[in-house]
Amino acid sequence: MLKIGKLELKNNMILAPMAGVTDLPFRLLCKAQGAGFAYTEMISAKGVHYKSKNSFELAQTVPEEQPAGVQLFGSEPAIMAEAAKIFAGSGYPLIDINMGCPMRKITGNGEGSALMRDPDLIEKIVDAVVNAVDVPVTVKLRRGFDSGHETAVECALAAERGGASAVTVHGRFREEYYSGHSDWSCVARVKAAVKIPVILSGDVADRDSANAAMLASGADGLMIGRASMGNPWIFRILSGSGGAPDNSERFSVIKEHLDLLREFKGSQTAASEFRKHAIWYLKGLRGSASVRDRICKTEDPAAIAAIINEYFEWLDSPEQQ
Repeated sequence: MLKIGKLELKNNMILAPMAGVTDLPFRLLCKAQGAGFAYTEMISAKGVHYKSKNSFELAQTVPEEQPAGVQLFGSEPAIMAEAAKIFAGSGYPLIDINMGCPMRKITGNGEGSALMRDPDLIEKIVDAVVNAVDVPVTVKLRRGFDSGHETAVECALAAERGGASAVTVHGRFREEYYSGHSDWSCVARVKAAVKIPVILSGDVADRDSANAAMLASGADGLMIGRASMGNPWIFRILSGSGGAPDNSERFSVIKEHLDLLREFKGSQTAASEFRKHAIWYLKGLRGSASVRDRICKTEDPAAIAAIINEYFEWLDSPEQQ
């Protein structure tokens, strides 16, 4: 079990916030498969300030997924505090601040990982958010902004001084994006420096890498991102509560994902957004290339469901065994 402030999680395996991936349907699936906690996609605090419809849609939730966290990005303490107060008041029991996003459209505005160049501003932002809400506030960092200039410890200490209840550290510099290998020893240095829980992010994809990451870092928890795409079962595998799915369960969860998208986003959006998930779900399965191609050319969710059903019937047919 992992405790963040006054919030107790059922385990220390956490679904990372990922733009275009961790919407409500995917979060529900991952929590059902054993994720101890999940975050929304990152949401612009300025978008919330200006009442952007999209910003509030990204925070869509239902009681069944709680507890879960909202991740905000921005660089202005007052606006960050305003947005955090709105979401804490709407039922989210934790606010996370993104200080690790490497994308140019974010860092170009001085947000995301660009904040790691200014620990004093990090402390001011965290302090403003902490004083605006009565729920735990966490921060997600990288190893540093400029390659070769590691500032994770300095920035984690700034977040702690501001009142953060936990920090997540991704062991790559901003310029590395997701290439190369995450440096878990960086997480160990942060763990040794702060008194709050430290969560490791980066290159955890199976039981072996999870065990190695925990051993190398001493982290209190693991945040799983890309390894969960098309693989929500990873959480039960890592927590030891279950194994890999058979074809029947894989089909059932894929269909449930499509149904959830239709329920929460409507048929047209469901079809377009499900395509990338279908590619991830079916990757590596025998004879799936043509199926993925058919799905990507289909606009009707019912037709997509029929294609998937036909494929799994073929996959389980006696001649394929």
